[in-house]
Amino acid sequence: MDDAQHTTARFIRLSPEHVFDEVEVIGRRCTGRYLVLNSYENRVYSFEMEEGGDVVGKFYRPGRWSRAAIEEEHAFVAELAEAEIPAVAPLDLGGGRTVGETRGGILYALFPRVRGRTPQEVQGEQVEVLGRLLARMHGVGAARDAPHRRRLTPQTYGRESLAELVEREVIPPGARGAYLDAARAVLDRVEPRFEGVPTQRIHGDCHLGNLIEAGSSFCFLDFDDLVVGPAVQDVWMLAPGIDRESVALRDRLLDAYEELREFDWGQLRLIEPLRALRVIHYAAWIARRWEDPLFPRVFPHFGTTAYWQQEAQELQDQLTRL
Repeated sequence: MDDAQHTTARFIRLSPEHVFDEVEVIGRRCTGRYLVLNSYENRVYSFEMEEGGDVVGKFYRPGRWSRAAIEEEHAFVAELAEAEIPAVAPLDLGGGRTVGETRGGILYALFPRVRGRTPQEVQGEQVEVLGRLLARMHGVGAARDAPHRRRLTPQTYGRESLAELVEREVIPPGARGAYLDAARAVLDRVEPRFEGVPTQRIHGDCHLGNLIEAGSSFCFLDFDDLVVGPAVQDVWMLAPGIDRESVALRDRLLDAYEELREFDWGQLRLIEPLRALRVIHYAAWIARRWEDPLFPRVFPHFGTTAYWQQEAQELQDQLTRL
């Protein structure tokens, strides 16, 4: 087993008891009480501190992001905080560092615990508030590049993900032909639509689960999927439905957005292509993590023919919408 495999094995076995010293690097002591927070990709814990309040420790899955890529995520959140846009910025670990490393080689960051309610839906004036907030976030995101972050394109989210599914041989024979035919047809159809589309730093996974209500406004959470891509990605994930009410909500969100920043309404043609890319990318993500014991428990039907037949049908439905 090489060093990378050893680090991954240590990550899979990681528990809160292993990382109290790393949490206390900020000069505060843990009481020993903690909560395991929901995260499939990373290991995330909330630690109670003796001085009061909680600190959230995020321990990054090895091999996913380089230190430079994580630092670009943190730099973006720091820029948002400087612009007084509600987002949870990482704590200083000493000397201006926000990325630490455990003795086992796992990169981590600490954050203040922000308490609040995750909205199940946004309505009324909340829609306008969120639209203006998103415009401000995108204004900051467009100010500079993030060269170490992934680009959201049909190649990276589509072709490369599909190649990985084929290489790992996770699609059962009974569904392989239908799935691959549908995925390739979708990718052939969507690729031309991305030509010449401007891109910038965006949240990348901007659904309601990554928001907390903060008084009359919202606070953005979890920039772990920060990418360089079209701004409409964050828009459609906040209003993902395809029914008349969802489209009206999205249009109202964008009307508020344009009070502060111009939006390229031509990017709306990318919503269904982006939805289709997410289907393929998500399946490849599960396949990539299958050696983590958590994933077979959470996705027990992933290797079944029925699962992949359903995925193929979803891609066929997307092809129809396209």
